[in-house]
Amino acid sequence: MGAAAGGAAGGAAAAHAAVVANAIKASGAIVQVEPEDFLKLVDKAENPLIVISKEGVIGHHFKYIFGFKGLAFYTKSKEPLQFDSAVETVAARKIWLPS
Repeated sequence: MGAAAGGAAGGAAAAHAAVVANAIKASGAIVQVEPEDFLKLVDKAENPLIVISKEGVIGHHFKYIFGFKGLAFYTKSKEPLQFDSAVETVAARKIWLPS
């Protein structure tokens, strides 16, 4: 690989890293909590909207995320969480979090 090709590959990697960094900044803080703490926060929220995804091919797990007081709270559970009937939910194919 020539110097020009190596420089182009390095530039592409840097550009990708910048895109990922900007996505993380745009999403704000995502706070991972235990399922029990997630349920307590949902109980405190007024009109909560929770996004839920069931993921995994072998051994499904459930992912949940919702916004509360300017933060996004996220949890993962092997069993589905039970919510009050007043909680609005949205089913998603996948919940992706920046790493």
